Amino acid sequence: MDLVIRDADVVDGSGAPSYRADVVVDGGRIVSIVKEAAAAGCQRPVARRQLDAEGLVLSPGFVDMHAHSDLALLRDPAHEAKAAQGVTLEVIGQDGLSYAPVDDRTLAEVRTQITGWNGDGSDIDFTWRTVGEYLDRLDEGIAVNAAYLVPQGTVRMLAVGWDDRPATPAELEQMRRLVAEGLEQGAVGLSSGLTYTPGMYASDAELTELCRVVAAYGGYYCPHHRSYGAGALEAYEEMVALTRTAGCALHLAHATMNFGVNQGRAPELLTLLDRALAEGADISLDTYPYLPGCTTLVAMLPSRASEGGPEKILARLRDDAEAERIRHVMEVEGADGCHGVPIEWDTIEISGVSDPALAAYVGRTVAQAAAERGEAPFATARRLLTEDRLGTTILQHVGHEENVRAIMKHRVHTGGSDGILQGRKPHPRAYGTFPEYLGKYVRELGILSLEECVAHLTSRPAARLRLPDRGLIREGYRADLVLFDPATVAAGATFESPRTLPTGIPHVLVDGRFVIEDGRRTDVLAGRSVRRTPAA
Repeated sequence: MDLVIRDADVVDGSGAPSYRADVVVDGGRIVSIVKEAAAAGCQRPVARRQLDAEGLVLSPGFVDMHAHSDLALLRDPAHEAKAAQGVTLEVIGQDGLSYAPVDDRTLAEVRTQITGWNGDGSDIDFTWRTVGEYLDRLDEGIAVNAAYLVPQGTVRMLAVGWDDRPATPAELEQMRRLVAEGLEQGAVGLSSGLTYTPGMYASDAELTELCRVVAAYGGYYCPHHRSYGAGALEAYEEMVALTRTAGCALHLAHATMNFGVNQGRAPELLTLLDRALAEGADISLDTYPYLPGCTTLVAMLPSRASEGGPEKILARLRDDAEAERIRHVMEVEGADGCHGVPIEWDTIEISGVSDPALAAYVGRTVAQAAAERGEAPFATARRLLTEDRLGTTILQHVGHEENVRAIMKHRVHTGGSDGILQGRKPHPRAYGTFPEYLGKYVRELGILSLEECVAHLTSRPAARLRLPDRGLIREGYRADLVLFDPATVAAGATFESPRTLPTGIPHVLVDGRFVIEDGRRTDVLAGRSVRRTPAA
């Protein structure tokens, strides 16, 4: 046997009460669980290595249901930001925009569009074009496992381009084929970014047809829906109805209720979900335990300003008359990119820039930066977008604590960091989501019990991903495991120091091998792509 973990307080991911046990790992799997071995006086299991876990909780590895590590995993396979949190599996390809499937044209376009999420990729050798080829690239060795969603916006970019119009029958058939190919090659579902171009141009009928393909393969649909602001409840209802029509499982991405119009309205969302679940809908959701959101500055623009792709966006911003029209929509009407709410520049904090010459803006709100320059906030935002070639990332301070707490307690809730690792001052959720749940919301506030929280972060997401041997501590299951101290586990990352690693997580195993040992990153790259399990 490879390893015996002795005297661990096992929180097995099911939600059941913890128990004391010795857990034996061999060949990347859990092969034996001996409960209360010391107290019973029975013969203790032996292995080549013993780890004393007295005072530590042993749980399944955490699953990040919403990650933006698509290039970070290749740029830095050690991936300490997530491994140190106890994350052993990430779901990438989120928000309808990622790097497979692509051709040469769309690869260049998507690299520009989501520079703020992943960098421009100039340090990456883009040897792949298909989903399967991208997953093969991950299989060359990464710290944690990764599952992939086919990005609907990228698919539309390939088949239709950047025009705001209905797809032709031939284009729709091409999109259906691209989604099917991605699922056949191992993707676990389909994502959308319905406040991001060009994915937002898809009608409900178009999305329903794509979801029918996803349903046929036993996958799930993960939409960043059309509004988290003025039309949030209507947007949630739209996604529930759409997937019910398609017969497709639904996972709501970063399911928040933001902006002043939604303060205290989480119960309305939960009532909507409970009603749909009672009627037989297959729904889950993820959230991060923080108030601000994080995205790119270009995402705040009205969609009509983004039609045609990145170069057209830049051309419009450089045109004074076009820029004035954009400003009016953003500040007076409420752009769809800002969820139908007139933008409040004092809530928009600049968290990262692609051009180092613009670094002085980082950490300031757009309103602050504009005041320092003696100009209107839109003028500052316009300058940033053009000079940084759309690569600016932002924090948007529009969340509500009571909504965050209410949603995380729901029975279909899972954890997702939505972590963007790019930029000098990223959102601390990228480095802190999972210890923040355990330290703040379990130990300090008691919003969730320890056993319940671990279930949210392990078995529930594994069930959504249809992974038959992950998410629980069971004999025969994969040894993706976390050992943490429930008395000290905490997020080190803050808004001031967002890349600080957590405390109280001394050991993390992926496939039975230590990727974090005694609180330090090892050189082990045991992660691989986790591909769709064929429907029964």
